[in-house]
Amino acid sequence: MAIPGSPLDARSHGCNQLIREGAVLVQSPEDVAELLSGFDGAPRSSLRESPRHYTATEEALSDEPADIATLLTTAPVSVDELIRQSGAGAGAVQMALLELEIAGQLVRHAGGRVSLQ
Repeated sequence: MAIPGSPLDARSHGCNQLIREGAVLVQSPEDVAELLSGFDGAPRSSLRESPRHYTATEEALSDEPADIATLLTTAPVSVDELIRQSGAGAGAVQMALLELEIAGQLVRHAGGRVSLQ
């Protein structure tokens, strides 16, 4: 639910955007009471996707850091790219990056990028 505001007022941008995205327009307390009268906890909008089922793989559950030292240079690269190139799970790559950072060999850059020092 969202209460609309003037399109000329910057403070109304959030509510107006919610309405554009499918929120129910509310103009009075009666509108809220009507919407809540039959509410059972399930979303009323059909725009929401059902949650995806996640199955953890052995890689994702591994406590061992990934071997990513050969993928790093002094040129910044995104962490997502390292995950893709290494084929390891995100947790394993983050663990390897943390170990390199603690050892003083890693520099973190803006935008989720990293490089060797």
